[in-house]
Amino acid sequence: MDFKTTQQSQITLSELMLPSHSNFSGKIHGGHILNLMDQVAFACASKHSGHYCVTASVNRVDFLHPVEVGEILTLLASVNYTGKTSMVVGVRVESENIQTGKTHHCNSSYFTMVAKDETGANVPVSGLILRGTEDIRRFVRSIYRQEQRKDRDSEFRSENFVEENYVKHIASHNVQLKNDLSSKGDFRV
Repeated sequence: MDFKTTQQSQITLSELMLPSHSNFSGKIHGGHILNLMDQVAFACASKHSGHYCVTASVNRVDFLHPVEVGEILTLLASVNYTGKTSMVVGVRVESENIQTGKTHHCNSSYFTMVAKDETGANVPVSGLILRGTEDIRRFVRSIYRQEQRKDRDSEFRSENFVEENYVKHIASHNVQLKNDLSSKGDFRV
């Protein structure tokens, strides 16, 4: 198995935000930004693995600052974690006002990408060479996120869920609880 540094597969993508990218309020549409994030995550993971990669999941996307038409959007992607066939790619998005030079951190997200061969089968990926505190922090953070996801998925799996244990948690929220909790045909997520 070979190993690569995070720097060997980092990708930066910059694009001018056009009126065609905007939503009804005149800000850049979040869907357009997500599309660009997925593209840069794909490029970074493919560069690291040397294979075509697919998006397996996206962990938390918080839009922290609106992006204006005419600003330059810059996306920075880096492999933060490698498993056997998957990678976690961290993507940071920044906007820059061309006239003032002022930049804003718009969002950061984590894409789990899986490397595939020509037949669509998963293939092993290169490991990571961690060089310093920041690389170690990002790698360990990815491990923690995976463990928390597994715990949450298990705890809230429908066959494990015990309603009585959680009703107290919803009392202060904008919800109304009805006695008929055995509805059939409910939409499930």
